[in-house]
Amino acid sequence: MNLEELKKRREENFLAHKKKKKAYYQKSKIKKQVFDYEAELNSDNFLNKIKEIAHKQKNYIDKRKDAIIKKIAKYKESKKEYYEQNKEKRLQYDKEYRERKREELKLYRQEYYRKMKENKQTSE
Repeated sequence: MNLEELKKRREENFLAHKKKKKAYYQKSKIKKQVFDYEAELNSDNFLNKIKEIAHKQKNYIDKRKDAIIKKIAKYKESKKEYYEQNKEKRLQYDKEYRERKREELKLYRQEYYRKMKENKQTSE
């Protein structure tokens, strides 16, 4: 095979792929349903549709309930492990932060308690 023949074959394959892709997307467009909002969500059907949607969601959650509970438990466990591993670092950082920001924190607390005292007096 020479270079020209390879280029020609590559171009043909590319065009065939493009044609196939276009056909796929046109086919998927045809499959899409036209949703008639007026008929589906009128006052007669609206409550039934909402109940149907809620029922489908509940069924979906019920099917996945065990997996969801396992994921939540795994997340809590990993969070607890992370907390335990980094407890010393966090405490050290908090201590350094408080030392650095001592005056700012002191002023902030004074202002906070003053406002709380005023709010308490005005509400009484």
